[in-house]
Amino acid sequence: MLYNVCMKKRKSNRKSLVNKLDRLFSEYIRKRDTKDGMFICVSCGRTLPYEEADAGHFINRKWMPTRWDETNVHAQCRRCNRFDEGNIPEYYKFMINKYGEAHVNELLKRKTSGEKISNIELERLIGYYGDMLDG
Repeated sequence: MLYNVCMKKRKSNRKSLVNKLDRLFSEYIRKRDTKDGMFICVSCGRTLPYEEADAGHFINRKWMPTRWDETNVHAQCRRCNRFDEGNIPEYYKFMINKYGEAHVNELLKRKTSGEKISNIELERLIGYYGDMLDG
């Protein structure tokens, strides 16, 4: 019984760390990619205000090894990110132009690497992105 309680607490703590990091990371990416209150969607090229930006993942965020990789996430309009499933064909072109084919292939390999992210690393990343937003 005690084991089950401890496991639930650990999972709950990890979930809250992931959620907190997701919020900070998303805000960081959207601010990083915004200039003078506007951003250009990496997929469709539309220029829109910051308030309409999502932090769109090239490789779906379900893949933990690349979830918080800054080269995998960019400001994207809500239409492309939410309603056009990321508009991946155009996102792919952006990725190749910005980072090159070798880097894109490395990201694609990393997604299934089984790389684990510890709670300590999540806490470190929360501190890092919190500082980046405060600074």
